[in-house]
Amino acid sequence: MSQWLTMLGYGVRRQLAEMGVGARLFWRLLMLIGPALRRGSLVRDQIHFLGNYSLSIIGVSGLFVGFVLGLQGYYTLQRYGSSEALGLLVALSLVRELGPVVTALLFAGRAGTALTAEIGLMKAGEQLTAMEMMAVDPVRRVLAPRFVAGLIAMPVLAAVFSAVGIFGGYVVGVLLIGIDAGSFWSQMQGGVDVWSDVGNGMIKSVVFGLAVTFVALLQGFDAQPTPEGVSRATTRTVVVASLSVLGLDFILTVLMFSI
Repeated sequence: MSQWLTMLGYGVRRQLAEMGVGARLFWRLLMLIGPALRRGSLVRDQIHFLGNYSLSIIGVSGLFVGFVLGLQGYYTLQRYGSSEALGLLVALSLVRELGPVVTALLFAGRAGTALTAEIGLMKAGEQLTAMEMMAVDPVRRVLAPRFVAGLIAMPVLAAVFSAVGIFGGYVVGVLLIGIDAGSFWSQMQGGVDVWSDVGNGMIKSVVFGLAVTFVALLQGFDAQPTPEGVSRATTRTVVVASLSVLGLDFILTVLMFSI
């Protein structure tokens, strides 16, 4: 019995220690947002690395999600004689939920794993230790610009995803099925509110970008300096970031649209 209690206490203590390390790193990154923005070249390079290299998968995924929404939405709305509201259905589904959530999941799989692997390999190669020996703070020099870049790139990618998805819904609904184009766009313009729909979707994308980028940086910074350790950290990034996005999406949806 005492052995089980010892193991339980050790596990709880280890989890609390990891939470403390993560909280301290998160607070430091928040405090370094301003200094990182003053080093624009570093942030610009990371935005290009995270955003531009993720643009292709975001665009293609958004297009096919729009295709599916157009087909499924038309078949559902047709039962009630409301097929002209297809544009509204596609737009609300994308800007409120699917745009931020699917973009965050893809961002975690593409950019998050790249960040974790990059930081983990820098740690394994003792580059972070060398910076500390030269009196260079690796959190300020390496992690903070990537953190800010993730916050900036994620909302832009979510907007691209939603825009391409709406175009995909237009292609299926108007060009293939034959819904009136005027009704498609007018229903959308009349039913989508800039602040309560688009604005809340952008807030979600910023929160998701913060969560995914922080998880990726934390896993890379805390990885074991071995190839196996970097591999496990990369896997944990996808799992933890994806679960965090889905959990935060539920919380934010309750706060934004249920009140």
